[in-house]
Amino acid sequence: MLRKIKEWFSIQLIKNPGRIVLCTILIFNIVFFFASAGIISSFSLEGTEHMSFFEAAFCTITMVLDAGCISYVVEDIGQAGVAITIICLLIVIIGMISFTGAVIGYVTNCISDFIGSANAGKKSLRISDHFVILGWNNRAAEIVNDMLYSRTKEKIVILVPSGKEQIEKEIDERLSNTVERENAALKAECAGLPFFRRVRACAGRKMKKRILILVREGDIYSAKQLNDISLKTARSIIILSNDAKPCISGGGNAQTIKTLMQVADITGGQTSADNQKIIVEITDEWTWDIVSRISEAKKVVGKCSIIPVRINKIHGQILAQFCLMPELNNVYSELFSNKGAGFYSGVSAEEDEGHLIEAYLSDHNCAIPVTCSRIDGTNFAFWVAGDQKDIGMTSEVIRSDYQVGIRSGYTAPKKTVVMLGHNSTSRDIMDCFAAYCAEWQTEGSSILDVVVVDSPDSLARAGHYAGYPFHIQTVEADIYDKDIIYSALGAVLDQTSNDISILILSDDTAPQENIDSDALASLVYVRDMIDRKKDSSDLSGRNIDIVVEIINPKHHDIVKSYSVDNVVISNRYISKMITQISEVESIFDLYHNLLTYDTDASGGYSSKEIYVKRVGDYFSGLPGKTTADRFVRAVFRASKAQNNITMALGYVRTGCPPVIFRGDLTVIPVELRENDRVILFTAH
Repeated sequence: MLRKIKEWFSIQLIKNPGRIVLCTILIFNIVFFFASAGIISSFSLEGTEHMSFFEAAFCTITMVLDAGCISYVVEDIGQAGVAITIICLLIVIIGMISFTGAVIGYVTNCISDFIGSANAGKKSLRISDHFVILGWNNRAAEIVNDMLYSRTKEKIVILVPSGKEQIEKEIDERLSNTVERENAALKAECAGLPFFRRVRACAGRKMKKRILILVREGDIYSAKQLNDISLKTARSIIILSNDAKPCISGGGNAQTIKTLMQVADITGGQTSADNQKIIVEITDEWTWDIVSRISEAKKVVGKCSIIPVRINKIHGQILAQFCLMPELNNVYSELFSNKGAGFYSGVSAEEDEGHLIEAYLSDHNCAIPVTCSRIDGTNFAFWVAGDQKDIGMTSEVIRSDYQVGIRSGYTAPKKTVVMLGHNSTSRDIMDCFAAYCAEWQTEGSSILDVVVVDSPDSLARAGHYAGYPFHIQTVEADIYDKDIIYSALGAVLDQTSNDISILILSDDTAPQENIDSDALASLVYVRDMIDRKKDSSDLSGRNIDIVVEIINPKHHDIVKSYSVDNVVISNRYISKMITQISEVESIFDLYHNLLTYDTDASGGYSSKEIYVKRVGDYFSGLPGKTTADRFVRAVFRASKAQNNITMALGYVRTGCPPVIFRGDLTVIPVELRENDRVILFTAH
């Protein structure tokens, strides 16, 4: 028996040390109180001759809690005996240590443990209709940041294995910078208003941190900890790639698969909320294949929907499009975010795109219908608008004879691209160039020349980009081979008569301390070479655009100081897209079409993209002065007549931010010049 008691005590001491401590404190104090009461009542000491046991017990407890209550036992300390005085003092001292001190210490420790447990995320969270982010990477802060522009107060729960304090600091810094920048811009915008109107306008439109963010540390593969953050009632779950460095070739991301399987099992249950979305970041083909299989296996109508996002491919497509049409950088910056104009979708009964657009334009002036699509058996319509409520706003449409003429047989202008450096999306960039050529290039013509300047090791891994017919030259040079780089750039500037885009890539596989170093050095070379050529030769008549990709947003101002307008912060667009997809799933299908050129146009153009076309090249005559509503309708009618339905979204004037039509289109003036660019949503 004694052995079993010792064994039980040993187990409990390890398993529940707090409970053992509490029991020991209670047992000791109970014994102490009874022993003290027995001494006071049984030994008939002077002053306690007539005190019963229970009276003595009461006096013992009151003396421990309040030493002044010793008067219940010793009425006159000066007349009392030495024995009873010493006993009472010992009871008070021992009781204060063993009872008052021990209990207060235990309770204080319990409170501290409770607070620490809550801070560490060990308590269950009862929440619903929230966003869950699993893992953390350099895109995560931007996902959270873009939710600042949401019209409602969003709730975000982030579960990470470690680094809670650092992540909270990163989020706070990112959100604070955004709030400060937006409020400064608002203040500048309202500077010309009268005082009271300015105060009212700033107060009403002032940006605030309206996001509830909870960061918890834990095991993202644990079903219990996922349930503790109310995964079953979340609106969307975002599974971030947790690779320290992107996967360049081969291999896969088993951690992503493991997390997805656990999440899909929980959200696919009958007790989970309906229509939940799981967005999964994917960086390689192996993970893509496995995620596709999981998606098919877990497809349950009305339950969770798995949306795989191939971040490297999307990133490569975006960079390639920015080289082909540099104005798209600013256009996408607005359309792919919750700020300003954006894409919206809704269920539609209409399946024919032409009928849908024509019917909508007959009594709406606050949004632009762009296309419709059938997704998983449901018809969806898509608009460009400033707000969701604008889509439903009807208004009288004034008939107008305003017309525009569109040139038949428009061809894309030839472009030369110089690609400096490499990253994990280099192949995806070249694939997008190939798709663009397949859509636009006609037999016997060439619309794209690509020159690659990169290190020998990187070029060897890429196979020197063999197989791409538009790749006309490869220059092997490390970042320190200044003379070789200068010579290659100078040759392109001297020998090319068409527009040039110089794409500077940042190596995302470089050590953290070297992030963006090569890109910044390349920028110095490029800027210096262009400045030299401006002084020594004629570069007029050609647009020379520098597109610089950076990974660390802190380097943005450095790049801008070198007169570069097209700064692309790596992954920011992908983060914006993930934010919007997590809110509206159908938008993903639209984004996929926007970024994918048709590689085989023999059967017609199946997908639509956004093009920025020169006004003088696209229109047969310079469009007259008008308003946005009339301009949009005129372009629609003219393009429909040519069997290529096109919607005008806005225009770009050199040196100015893009104008994307939103709000009341009847009050937006449109007066285009020959060298302006018109923003078009079209198949070709």
